[in-house]
Amino acid sequence: MDYVPPVELVREAVKVGEKKAGLQWKDMLIRGFLSGVFLGYATSFAFTVSNGFSGGAATLVSAAVFPVGFAMIVLLGLELVTGNFALLPMASADRKIDLNNLLRNWGWVFIANLVGSVFYGIFLVISITKGFALSQTPLADKIIAIAEAKTLAYETAGINGWIAAFVKGILCNWMVTLGTVFSWVSTSTFGKISAIWLPIMTFFALGFEHSVVNMFVIPTGMMLGANISVYQWWIWNQIPVTLGNILGGAIFTGVLLYVTYGKS
Repeated sequence: MDYVPPVELVREAVKVGEKKAGLQWKDMLIRGFLSGVFLGYATSFAFTVSNGFSGGAATLVSAAVFPVGFAMIVLLGLELVTGNFALLPMASADRKIDLNNLLRNWGWVFIANLVGSVFYGIFLVISITKGFALSQTPLADKIIAIAEAKTLAYETAGINGWIAAFVKGILCNWMVTLGTVFSWVSTSTFGKISAIWLPIMTFFALGFEHSVVNMFVIPTGMMLGANISVYQWWIWNQIPVTLGNILGGAIFTGVLLYVTYGKS
C-alpha cells in the first residue's frame, strides 16, 4: 500500500510550497521554461491525435493524452505557475513564507512559462510549415481555430465573455492544482502518474482555460496566421484566465484543503 492520506498530503504540499518560494531566480527560470515547453508538446500532441475524430470522440482522445505534459513536469520537479497558485498559498497559510516570497515565485515562473511556451511554439511553426513553405496543414488549421475561439469568441460576447473566461480559469485550475497535490498521494511513480491523470484529463475534456496552455496556443496561432492581436490575446484571454487560475488554485484547492487538513 503506497497511498498517502490527506493529512500527510497537505503537509507535504506545504513543505514543497516553502521549498519553491526559496528557489534561486535562475532555477525558477530554467524549470519554468521547461514546463512551458513540455505543456506545448502535450497540447500539440493532443491536437494531433484528435485529428480524424469528431465530436465527443475527438474530445476524449485529446483529453486522454494531454496529461503526459503534466506527468513530465511533476516527475522532474519543474515549476508551473498554475500549480504554484495553490502550493504557495498553503505554505503562506502555514506561516512558512510571506507575501513577498509568494509573489516573487509567481512572477518569475509566470515569465519563464511564457518564454518556454512561445519558444516551443516558434519551433513547432517552423516544423509543421516546412520552414514557412506551407500555409495550410491540419495541425496549423486546428491551432488557428482554437486560438481564435479562445479570444475572438470572448471579445464578441463583451463583458460576459470576459467573465466566462475568468470563470473557466477558476474551474480549470481547481482541477489542475488538484492534480498537482495528487502527485504526492502515492509513493510509486505509476501511482503518481495515475493520480495526476484524473483531474488533468477532466479539465481538458471540459474545455476550461489554462493560462500556460494558452501561452502556447494563442501566440502559436498568431504566428500561423490567426486574426488575433496581442491586445486581444491579453485582454480577452490571458488576463482573465490567469486571474481565474489564481482564484481557483489559491482558494478552492490551497485554502480549502489547508483549512480542513492542515492543522490536523
